[in-house]
Amino acid sequence: MPWYTGFLTPVKAADKDRYIASAKASWPVFQRYGALQQVETWGEDVPDGTHTSFPMAVKKEEDEVVVLSWIKWPDRATADACYATMETDPAWKDMDMPFDGKRMMWGGFAPIFES
Repeated sequence: MPWYTGFLTPVKAADKDRYIASAKASWPVFQRYGALQQVETWGEDVPDGTHTSFPMAVKKEEDEVVVLSWIKWPDRATADACYATMETDPAWKDMDMPFDGKRMMWGGFAPIFES
């Protein structure tokens, strides 16, 4: 069964090109470890909320944009194996991460409906 890893993170608007370059650089590494698809989206209609919202969740600052991303894997084991290499594979060490990783959220998701 497919597995999805989702990410939500704030990125400075001025760093959009850096973020795109970083995402493009990470794709061959994710793909080498079995990823089927990587999707990066730049928030354009992400309203502030009263009780909760994407901006509130990542503690978005005035000069930032919320980015929503996901990676599709063939299964959870493949994703877990990839993420286990992030401390050992040198390919991950030189990745530019133009965002505050402390405010990034991520999780793994099993699909319950696809069309």
